[in-house]
Amino acid sequence: MAQFTAKDVQALRQATGAGMMDAKKALTEADGDMEAARKLLRERGLAKADARADRENAQGAIAIATNVGAVGLAELKCETDFVAKSQNFVALTQEIADSVAARGEQAVADHQSEVDDLKVTLKENIEVGRVVQVPLGPDDVFDTYLHKQDGRGVNGVVVVLRGGTKELAHDIAVHIAFAKPEYLTRDEVPEDVVAEERETLLNMTKAEGKPEAAWDKIVEGRLNAWYKERVLLEQAYVRDEKQTIAQVLASGGAEIVRYAQLFIGG
Repeated sequence: MAQFTAKDVQALRQATGAGMMDAKKALTEADGDMEAARKLLRERGLAKADARADRENAQGAIAIATNVGAVGLAELKCETDFVAKSQNFVALTQEIADSVAARGEQAVADHQSEVDDLKVTLKENIEVGRVVQVPLGPDDVFDTYLHKQDGRGVNGVVVVLRGGTKELAHDIAVHIAFAKPEYLTRDEVPEDVVAEERETLLNMTKAEGKPEAAWDKIVEGRLNAWYKERVLLEQAYVRDEKQTIAQVLASGGAEIVRYAQLFIGG
């Protein structure tokens, strides 16, 4: 007969989040071996987690970490904000970001068992979302911004400059957090995306009954406005809408080398 005590059952419950009867049954089947019992509960819990895999997990947390030569951003996804702001969830998000900064995006695989454990204990569809490692050159100037809500990061940005100051990089990062640009320059916008938008704007212009001779000019004007919403360098600076980001950078003697942003729901 398996030998274990009520304290063993309680310890297993605390470690796994399992119910008392499930913990007791696992210890009995594992002949009192705590690690074997943990494995049994994990396997059974993950089987239940698989059934939750189709549930929407639009909540989560964002974390940023800096290492020598790189910055890491990581997103951990879940179903509810209650879980997203829990201590273990936030801590794991930070650990993943630390690993991405240190070893690259493939380092996410090192945390799969911890993610699986959270699936069991928190009983939600939890998975790693997007992760990004942003390399830093020896002469790069950079800074980050992490917008927090209820103790968890929800919007993280890193900006890398050539020239300029750390303060300028921070100001641009704050702008990006709220303006959410999709591209740095027009050249980065895929041609098929531009073509689709141009066609949509042309159809809209025709439907409004505008004279045919003016179609091209109207469409180009609307397309320019569309770019200004999505292209970082063309966006109006949130602290001074009379200036574009390109003008702010120029006045600070800087240019953006690269940037990255992750935000919940993005």
